[in-house]
Amino acid sequence: MPSGGRSALEACTLFVLLQPQSWLDVLTIALYQWEERILTLDPVSVKHILVNSSVYEKPWQSRQLISSLIGCGMLAAEGVVHKRQRKVAAPAFSTSSLHNLRPLVFKKGMELRDKWLELVALQPQEKEITLDVCHWVSRATFDVIGVAGFDYEFHAIQNESNELFNAYKEMFEIAISQGDGLSTFVSIYAPWVYKLFPSHISRTVERCQEVIHRVAGNLIQDKKAKIEEGARSGKPYNGRDLLTLLLKSNVSVDISPSERISDDDILNNINTFMFAGSDTSSLAVTWILYHLAAYPDVQVRLREELLSALPDALEDMSVLTEDEVHSLYATVENLPLLEHVIKESLRLVPPVHSSIRVSTKNDEIPTSFPIVLKNGKVDTKQTLSVKKGDIIHVAVEGFSLDKAFWGEDAWQFNPDRWDHLPDEAAQLPGMYGNTLSFSFGPRSCIGQRFSLIEIKSFIYTLVTTFEFKLTERKIVPSNVVLTRPYISKHFHEGSQCPLLVSRYNGPRKS
Repeated sequence: MPSGGRSALEACTLFVLLQPQSWLDVLTIALYQWEERILTLDPVSVKHILVNSSVYEKPWQSRQLISSLIGCGMLAAEGVVHKRQRKVAAPAFSTSSLHNLRPLVFKKGMELRDKWLELVALQPQEKEITLDVCHWVSRATFDVIGVAGFDYEFHAIQNESNELFNAYKEMFEIAISQGDGLSTFVSIYAPWVYKLFPSHISRTVERCQEVIHRVAGNLIQDKKAKIEEGARSGKPYNGRDLLTLLLKSNVSVDISPSERISDDDILNNINTFMFAGSDTSSLAVTWILYHLAAYPDVQVRLREELLSALPDALEDMSVLTEDEVHSLYATVENLPLLEHVIKESLRLVPPVHSSIRVSTKNDEIPTSFPIVLKNGKVDTKQTLSVKKGDIIHVAVEGFSLDKAFWGEDAWQFNPDRWDHLPDEAAQLPGMYGNTLSFSFGPRSCIGQRFSLIEIKSFIYTLVTTFEFKLTERKIVPSNVVLTRPYISKHFHEGSQCPLLVSRYNGPRKS
């Protein structure tokens, strides 16, 4: 099918084992001989699991894998450590703080636009050129998180020569996208093996981590020095980047000495921001552009709506002042079709395919209806008994694609569904659009609003400048830590999403 959703065969693996009232029941799936997971599509049950994050934590295996790459930041931390880190980081993601970052994000969106215009101009004989939008958008979101995250220029849109940029990209690509099951198993269960017998992957990760600790560590010390000098001189350092706000928050009177986090924790969370703030947002933008290419009628409607937001006397966003950017974004963020397109794309292809939790104690998980047990009997107590150590599979994509929630067209791209959501879908838990794209509860994505600023700014800039079409190569999604695009039957070539791109030369106003 043309949409970015899973094929019918892939989608059915989540639902075909269920009884007719499938989403009301609870499954236990034997994924491996040594592990069973509880999978539920009951929104009452999932809400209970995600809200009670002190009872249902990430398994130690997940935390070990994450920590081995980017350290124990907010993605890997649990309990008191996670609460402390999140409390320190909260001011950096406040509405007022993110408001100040809008012009920086818009500027990078326009820089990507200008780079693509250069590439189009290099082939004047061609009506359209093929661009791997996944690759290019990823470079741009790295630039965004570099500038907005810690006031550092990767210049990744222009070239890929920056040492720190390459360290992050290479580590994520080799360790995550190209890692095999065996290397992952060893990293989790027997990391000492790679100390004795280093592999290509382990050596690469170690080399990249050395660069990150050296360069990013120096950035942290430089920022701390500027903040301390500002305090001594009576002229406070007014950096707007997330690192500055994080460091200021860490020494503020609102944070007691016992709640403050170490420089290592700061670095671990910078790594977390790099991974979560660049990769997930770039994939979200990529899948949105893919869906617009697959549904040209929606692309035309969206472009008309976006162009209507530009001030009448202005056709070039590059001349906008910061105040004008704020005014423009205030209009753009409330455009209804743009909002619907983003929600629909995130619903069909959530960057985070699923999540896993483990029960830290015996518990009763509430259910909407009586449970049909594995032996066929009906348990009428409307709770599921779980024991300490039981593993729960939170099917983010399952909620997004279940026809019982979203209707018979659940596997199709239809932004207009958001005008009249089915009651079942409207009651689903979620931080954005009744989906779990940004999770839910105390461990929901702290950077949700920042990500939406990125997504909306980039889509606005690119769709008002270019037209997008599908190539003849079929793009399929695959869950490789995150849901990435691949060319069908060419998985070995790595994640990519080639689209035909041409300059939009139509009217700027309808």
